[in-house]
Amino acid sequence: MHTNPTHTSLVAVGDSFTEGMSDLLPDGTYRGWADLLAGRMAAHSPGFRYANLAVRGKLIGQIVAEQVDVAASMRADVVTLVGGLNDTLRPKCDMGRVRALLTEAVERLAPSCEQLVLMRSPGRQGPVLERFRPRMEELFVCIDELAAQHGALVVDLYGAPSLGDPRMWDVDRLHLTAEGHRRVAEAVWQGLGYEPEDTEWRTPLPLTPPPGWVARRVADVRFARQHLLPWIGRRLTGRSSGDGQPPKRPDLLPYERAGLSPSERAALLPPDRAERSPSGQPGLLPDERPAE
Repeated sequence: MHTNPTHTSLVAVGDSFTEGMSDLLPDGTYRGWADLLAGRMAAHSPGFRYANLAVRGKLIGQIVAEQVDVAASMRADVVTLVGGLNDTLRPKCDMGRVRALLTEAVERLAPSCEQLVLMRSPGRQGPVLERFRPRMEELFVCIDELAAQHGALVVDLYGAPSLGDPRMWDVDRLHLTAEGHRRVAEAVWQGLGYEPEDTEWRTPLPLTPPPGWVARRVADVRFARQHLLPWIGRRLTGRSSGDGQPPKRPDLLPYERAGLSPSERAALLPPDRAERSPSGQPGLLPDERPAE
């Protein structure tokens, strides 16, 4: 049901998914679905304000300790909360503790805003995350239960075939491409009741011939060297990719559309008006298609 609401503010809470990795801009910063969503909402509401407190690598305990009270104090119309998935990827994950902390976060945030948005995060197809999938689904059950108790909106990205496609994921196999983030923004946009700009965000990508054996092995080696080994190193030393990293937009301030780059402006357009990459998908280049 589309109600064409007018929200005046948005606060995004979470980890790298909400920070916007791997939707990389030419200046080296990340954009992501939350920025795209804020841009759309700002176009409908003059003076719209936006804050993004998300920091890559954060566990749910860190999100609760560092972001939740700050977000609640802003009293925004809409708050998005996506967290806990990093915990499920840890070998010694305590799902009871994750559920308790997520419950604490929802209980603090839900009364502070007009609409709390939770998500069933997308899950990439393939063997890499299969061992963690039961924990992910346990997390999603908790999210559904909390949403029912507190009137939160759940955006089901996990159930969207399009977002499970490996071509929607960056070479690190953990973060969405620019096209993936665009589809997430559309999903949240529609969930909030706005008129759809892309009615096919769930639609799978067109079938293409799979990469050959050599291309898959080259991608595997690149993935291991650039992403897997550094990730293991951080786990062994107790470090995080977000250590010392500040929130990308810590204050609830007016969203400025001026000065956007051509690629940023194109990302705010419906798919039929945006310039397309050689692969036929906005922002999805052939070398961004990780192999299994």
